[in-house]
Amino acid sequence: MATDKALKPHDKISRNKEPVLVCILDGWGENIAKDKFNAIHSAETPVTDALKENKKRWRTVRAHGTAVGLPSDADMGNSEVGHNALGSGQVIDQGARLVDIALDDGSAFKLDGWKYISEAFSHNTLHFIGLLSDGGVHSRYDQLVGFVKGAARDGAKRIRVHILTDGRDVPDGTSVKFVEQLEKDLEALEGCDARIASGGGRMYVTMDRYEADWKIVERGWHAHVLGEAEHKFPSALEAIKKLRAGDGKKPVTDQWLPPFVVVGEDGKPVGTIEDGDAVALFNFRSDRMVQISKAFEYEDFNAFDRKRFPKTKFVGMMQYDGDLKLPARFLVPPPAISGVSGELLAKEGVTTFACSETQKFGHVTFFWNGNRSGYFKEELETYVEIPSDTVPFNEAPEMKAREITEAGKEALLSGKYDMVRVNYANPDMVGHTGDLEAAMSACALVDGCVKELLDTCDKMGGRWLLTADHGNADDMVQRQKKSNEPMMGEDGQPLPLTSHTLAPVPVAIGGSGLPEEVVFRDDLPNAGLANITGTYLNLLGFTTPSHMEPSLI
Repeated sequence: MATDKALKPHDKISRNKEPVLVCILDGWGENIAKDKFNAIHSAETPVTDALKENKKRWRTVRAHGTAVGLPSDADMGNSEVGHNALGSGQVIDQGARLVDIALDDGSAFKLDGWKYISEAFSHNTLHFIGLLSDGGVHSRYDQLVGFVKGAARDGAKRIRVHILTDGRDVPDGTSVKFVEQLEKDLEALEGCDARIASGGGRMYVTMDRYEADWKIVERGWHAHVLGEAEHKFPSALEAIKKLRAGDGKKPVTDQWLPPFVVVGEDGKPVGTIEDGDAVALFNFRSDRMVQISKAFEYEDFNAFDRKRFPKTKFVGMMQYDGDLKLPARFLVPPPAISGVSGELLAKEGVTTFACSETQKFGHVTFFWNGNRSGYFKEELETYVEIPSDTVPFNEAPEMKAREITEAGKEALLSGKYDMVRVNYANPDMVGHTGDLEAAMSACALVDGCVKELLDTCDKMGGRWLLTADHGNADDMVQRQKKSNEPMMGEDGQPLPLTSHTLAPVPVAIGGSGLPEEVVFRDDLPNAGLANITGTYLNLLGFTTPSHMEPSLI
């Protein structure tokens, strides 16, 4: 699609010399469930509550499903696709949808990535590594099975699957169901020796992101590649059941299962990764696959001692970092997003500041910029990463919100930046723990931090936009599908919900520098996150480019 070559001045909203603040509350949904399990509703949030009173400058938009390029409206939004939409103003077919298309039309088995790994099918082992889940955020079970069946059909003689259990995008405990089904599906393959070889919980094994904790990746390397782990079992199903039981005193959730290795009758691992083997990562989402990709692909690697570096035919489901060209080979081409806001603003000489802690830093930079690392014009852009804590987030629900607030205020007051964007990770990351009290504490803290930023922006005569990328903390309990009533466990306690939600997200605009007549239009009832891009471009004094979704104002 052709894009406007340059941003044009808005005919009614003039460019303000004072800053525009864009504040993203990650995981802050506007849920219809207003009971005690809605951490946002239950928390003390006077600032964001007050914004709702001005109906002309507060509304909600869709943040899931087809509104953000996912296959169906049953698919939860996530931070990756959310920030793609927020940064680009476009609805782009996203990872899961692209994989679905490639599997449906058969093109996945004709592309270069598949041809590359198929060279190993007849004499070596094909390994799949990824999140065993149907949550649709990082991976999908049906897609894994589609590729496994395709491999067996195309002559793979030996397949090993290395699984990472979820309990975050799907209910805790569903690992048992997925492993039972996968063992059946692998056993049903004709002419192929296929087994689960190793695994562990997603928050403890393999799936680190933004280099927050390389130990997580190292545990995965030892289990998947070397066949080394403290816990060894004759089957993955036995491993899951026994590891979930923990020490008999405190059960272990799917997210935090320790690494395990499946061994044969001889006590040896059934699926170490050797020279000449093919390795395919089956997560389509990029952020938690970059580090393990580096471990497989980079000869010069020192994040941890790999002990052994097998020469494999390695591919990702997609290319997880376009600038690093990582991995060099992949099964499905990634979405190409051009004409994003950062690119257009840099052409206009607009100075920008972006800040978050490690957990969401890539979202306000890489994903926001259309899946690009680095800068459009480094002299105009400042990116600040505040290192995240490496403890469970419900144990420190404040995370780095205060530090982000101080950095944002300093940027606003400096007079250096036309646009300041920040992301608060707390509602999402603490929401994922399933800890209601901790999530309430996180939301209350973020609400107070928002007040400081908005007050500073007002003091500077600036304009601001407050929004979110998807829901999460807005519902912390699993619910009955028909009645929406909370579900209780055998112990009578509510079953925690650790996944994102399908809730819309709020959008609010304001600021002492925003003309009084600027209000939300009422003819976009089905607007989504992509409509927000044109909105903040308007606040900066520009019209919405023709290739972007219409502005909300």
